[in-house]
Amino acid sequence: MSSNESRLIKIWNLFSSKEKRNIMIYIIGIMFYKFGLEAFNGSIVTLATNRYEHEASINRVPSNAFERIGLLSGLNQAFQCVGSILVAPLAKRWPTRIVLSVSIFIFAIFSAILLIVDGASGGKIKPSNFTPINNDTFSYYGKYNTNGMIPIYCITGIAYGMVELIRRVIPRDIVGDHSEKLQKMDALVHVFYEIAGVSGAFITGLVLIPYLGNNYAFIITPILFTAASISWFFIGSLGLNINESDKEIILSSESNYFKSVLQGFILFGQSVFIGAKIILTNRKFIWLWACYSLTLYAHRYIENGIAPQIALRYLGHPEWSQIIVGASNLGELLGALFIFIVGNFIKTPLPWSRLDALMLLIVWYIPYYYPPMNNIKIAWIIAATYLPIGFASAADDIALNSFIQSSLSGLELQHKNISALSAVAAFLYSSYIIIYAILNPILGKYLDNVFQTRNNIRPGFMNTVAIQMTVISIIVFASTFIPKGAIAFNPKSIDDNNSTNTRDSTAYLDDNDKSTKEKDTSVDLNSYF
Repeated sequence: MSSNESRLIKIWNLFSSKEKRNIMIYIIGIMFYKFGLEAFNGSIVTLATNRYEHEASINRVPSNAFERIGLLSGLNQAFQCVGSILVAPLAKRWPTRIVLSVSIFIFAIFSAILLIVDGASGGKIKPSNFTPINNDTFSYYGKYNTNGMIPIYCITGIAYGMVELIRRVIPRDIVGDHSEKLQKMDALVHVFYEIAGVSGAFITGLVLIPYLGNNYAFIITPILFTAASISWFFIGSLGLNINESDKEIILSSESNYFKSVLQGFILFGQSVFIGAKIILTNRKFIWLWACYSLTLYAHRYIENGIAPQIALRYLGHPEWSQIIVGASNLGELLGALFIFIVGNFIKTPLPWSRLDALMLLIVWYIPYYYPPMNNIKIAWIIAATYLPIGFASAADDIALNSFIQSSLSGLELQHKNISALSAVAAFLYSSYIIIYAILNPILGKYLDNVFQTRNNIRPGFMNTVAIQMTVISIIVFASTFIPKGAIAFNPKSIDDNNSTNTRDSTAYLDDNDKSTKEKDTSVDLNSYF
């Protein structure tokens, strides 16, 4: 017991008093943010599911609910990238805390748009004594075209991307490039982030949606986002360590924001290309594509693509998907706690990636499961199977992020306009976005068709859940044996012999980029996911 206490004290003493203060303020804000985000995303998905299913029933046409939900989620993800590019030039000119506070406040405003639309079209909070009658199951919803949710959700995706961008940059601003500090701060923040996520998902599914209706369950989101904005405003002065020459460039270009945004799009594209070059031509890094991008897609699809299908087709209650998502968040919380305490004993992310790959195979039971409808206990049983999946996901994510940041930070100065870290992050995250945006609506349409033709979703689950996750698991597990020295169960390090080659390949790309004469630090932001 004393050894555990001394380990925790040692971890706490890693940080200076200023770092501790900033970390605590940041955590308070991020808990407001995550709780509001779970209420928003959970309500929107179940609201869209109900509306599309209801419209198909009224019009006596085949349902395309999950094709549309896949499109809704995929476009939201794509517009997050747009938001990150739009906010990057702002982060060059003002302190990071100001940009973060303003971004989350903008998100608060955007998240209220659907509430306004619903109220203006006759929607109201679910009556306490409401009893569904025939086709009036959702008579308290606003009378608007459900497809109108897609552009609204895209707009919120822009704001979402702005916030996600800045919140992922701030940890390095608070503690620098110190790998142990980064890992411990990432894990600590992840713990509280998931505490808010677990409580937010459960309260949304069990309290807010049943009592307010999913058209008003996210009424707390603008309030919580505003609270996060206020708290983050008090984070100590942060920055990107811009030198004097960079300041002159910033001052000379302050009047032309749109030019900076255009340059941001160009640099983002260049970052993706350079990141692909770094990842795909170096043995030390090539495994990251499968272990980062593919696993990120797999976990998002299991949560956002499969959980709503299970809740509707197996249980008959779309809002119970939040119970399943909440359990996944709880697993992520436990994984983050585990990394925070014992992360130093596992020196590379490879064991965590292997564990993550194996945990994906748990979903094989889903096509063969025949639970009774309308039984909330079954939702909790299914949720329990998501716990180990979430645990492995969080442990893998934290370990990979720390590895990427610490391994590539030394290469950042080798590039004239684009850092190695931002380029790799841009490529990996863009790969995930592209995979998710393409496959999610396609698989959603496939599952809709299977259900319409067979009145049974299980044959579709065999392909989209069991077989797809098995293929991803095999690819990821095999990829963990690519780096030199990776054969061991717990490798002490990943061989660094290819670092020179990395410099050479990226330097070559920079030499061919003579057209860009100004150093633009915004690319560190617009691709830092």
